[in-house]
Amino acid sequence: MKSLFNLLAGSDENTTGIRKHFVKKMETKPTEIGSSKMFEGYNKRYRHFSPTLDCSMTFHIYFPPSPSPSHKFPILYWLSGLTCTDENFITKSGAQRAASAEGVALIAPDTSPRGLNVEGEADSWDFGVGAGFYLNSTQEKWKNWRMYDYVVKELPKLLSENFPQLDTSKASISGHSMGGHGALTIYLKNLDKYKSVSAFAPIVNPINCPWGQKAFTNYLGDNKAAWEEYDATYLISKFHDVSATILIDQGEDDKFLHDQLLPHKFEEACRSANVPLLFRLHPGYDHSYFFISTFIDDHIRHHAQALKL
Repeated sequence: MKSLFNLLAGSDENTTGIRKHFVKKMETKPTEIGSSKMFEGYNKRYRHFSPTLDCSMTFHIYFPPSPSPSHKFPILYWLSGLTCTDENFITKSGAQRAASAEGVALIAPDTSPRGLNVEGEADSWDFGVGAGFYLNSTQEKWKNWRMYDYVVKELPKLLSENFPQLDTSKASISGHSMGGHGALTIYLKNLDKYKSVSAFAPIVNPINCPWGQKAFTNYLGDNKAAWEEYDATYLISKFHDVSATILIDQGEDDKFLHDQLLPHKFEEACRSANVPLLFRLHPGYDHSYFFISTFIDDHIRHHAQALKL
């Protein structure tokens, strides 16, 4: 029987596959691949192998300036929208100014698995790559699309084990569009894990909009009960023991407002369940990062207050 060393040193097809497997497993520890100073803190980008998704993933952390070597920062997860990567929020939002001032670390993961070469994964911009919808797929073809478990389970554990300057027990969550959907559904199903939630232009009722119906049909099949488990408007009636006010900002000139986002459905559900919601509709604003960057400071302060209680 070949020794492990000889096995990994070979060049035949089987050996190459085994070597790749071992290399992947060794890469579960995050490796820094980028760093930029900003507002006296640092944007840092990392790559690691994700056992949950079975592929290499990247994520960003913004570390605020530290008052002491032993200081631990509370964290705010940001979930991005359709077509985005872990870079959009970090480069476009300007959130670091308020995060630096408030002493909150920002965590920005990617939006889907990548590099798996599943047939059809890149055929459309609103499904597959860049469109993980922060759920756990139940369909065999899309079995690696488990962004819910990646965000809720794998990533916090990875952060806790590798970044002693982060206090993962003090976490809040936010996001935009598809990421706003992810933030709201993850928060409502894990009220013990997150101190607060906010969203920009979230997809709040995906079972009743084209984006959600397309994603859920492919990822979850025809089981409508499974769809409801990832619909914030439905979940608010089940998980309504919400103490912190939910903050949602929405642009009035958002072209997706009336057919995809449906915020008034969520507003009605919160009212029925007696859940505290601050829903702000802003005239003239669209769905872009121009809108997000205008109001992001309010969101950072919203979470900083909840995280420091």
